Amino acid sequence: MVKVNDIVRFLNDVGGGRVSRIDGKTVYVEDEDGFERPALAKDVVIVGEAASKASTYERPLDIKSKLVQPDEPAKRKEVAPAPEPVIETPEGEKLNIILAFEPREIKHLNTTTFYTSLVNDSNYFLYFTYMTRSDLDTQWTVRYHGIAEPNFIVELDEVGHKDLGNMTHVAVQYIAFKQGKEFALKNPALVNRKLDFTKFYKLHCFGDNDYFDTPVLTIDITRNDLPTREMHIDSGALETAMKQKKTDERINRKPISRPNENHRNETIIQDLHIAELIDNLAGMTKADMLNYQIDKFHEVMRAHLKHTGQRIVFIHGKGEGVLRQAIMRELKRHYPHCEAQDASFQEYGFGATQITIHHKK
Repeated sequence: MVKVNDIVRFLNDVGGGRVSRIDGKTVYVEDEDGFERPALAKDVVIVGEAASKASTYERPLDIKSKLVQPDEPAKRKEVAPAPEPVIETPEGEKLNIILAFEPREIKHLNTTTFYTSLVNDSNYFLYFTYMTRSDLDTQWTVRYHGIAEPNFIVELDEVGHKDLGNMTHVAVQYIAFKQGKEFALKNPALVNRKLDFTKFYKLHCFGDNDYFDTPVLTIDITRNDLPTREMHIDSGALETAMKQKKTDERINRKPISRPNENHRNETIIQDLHIAELIDNLAGMTKADMLNYQIDKFHEVMRAHLKHTGQRIVFIHGKGEGVLRQAIMRELKRHYPHCEAQDASFQEYGFGATQITIHHKK
C-alpha cells in the first residue's frame, strides 16, 4: 500500500518521485523539481519504502554528515529518463476530447460503479480541470485537475449511483499546447454539459468505442476543434416553424399529386431529407428531425393507400441508415400489405426505397 514519502514510478507514464500526500485513491507525486502530479494509487508502483522523516528539532546537528568521506564515492544524482517523443498524426492537429463513463460491471448497471476518464485524441497536451455540480447548486466542485498528454486517456475518478445525483452537470475547462516545438494556437475552452443520470441504468446507452475495450457512455467535449454546446429546444418556435412550413409547402418544394386512374403507373417521389422538409432547423434535436421525417412518411402513405399498384419512392439518403430502419419498422407495423424494395440506383442513387401499394388481405 502506498504511503506518504514512498518513492514511486508511474505505470502508464514516464517519471515518478516521492509521494507528498494522499487524498482517498489519489496520490500526489512530487518530482525532483518540486512539481506535484496527481495519479490514482493503482497507477503507481513503489520503488522505495517511506523513511521516517525527523523534524528539524529532532535531528542532531552534525556538520560532518554533510561532508563526503574520502573513502566513499559521492552518490550520483539519479536522472529521470527523457520523455518519449510524441508521435503526431495529421488528424491529431484538431482537438477531439471525450468524457467517458465505463461501468466496472456492465451486467449489473443498478449496482456497479463507473470509471470516469478523459480521452485526449490530439497531438496537444491539455492542462484541464474536470468539475461537477448538482441542479440545486450554483457552485462547482473540482474532481480532477492535471495534464493530459497527447493521444492519452486520463482516469479521473470512480463514482457510484449515489454520486450521480450530485453531478447532474459536468464541465471541462482546458488549455491546449505543445512542448518543445511550434504549434497552431487553440482557443481555451469551457464546456458545460448536463448529465442525464437515467442513462446509467440503461444498457443500450453504453456503446462500443474506438478508445475502450468495453462499452462506455460518452460525452463529446470538443469535436474537430469545436467545443460542443447543449442544444436548447424552443417548443414554441418549433411549432411555429412547422406550421409555417406546411403553409409554404407548395411554394418551397414540388407538391405530391394524388394519382388518378389514368396516371396510376406514375411513380411518386418524396424526398425525406430534413433540409427539404423544413427551412429552419434551429433548436431541433436529431430525435425531433427523425419524428418529423416519419410523420411525413405516414402522410404520404395514407394519401395513397387506396391506390393499388401505386409506387412511391422515398429518398432517405445512405448515412447511418437510421431513417431507413425507422421507415421499415413503420411499414411492417402499419402497412404490412405493402411491398418494399431498394429503388433504382441509376435513377435515385444509393439511399432510396421504393414501396408498392397492395390491397389489404
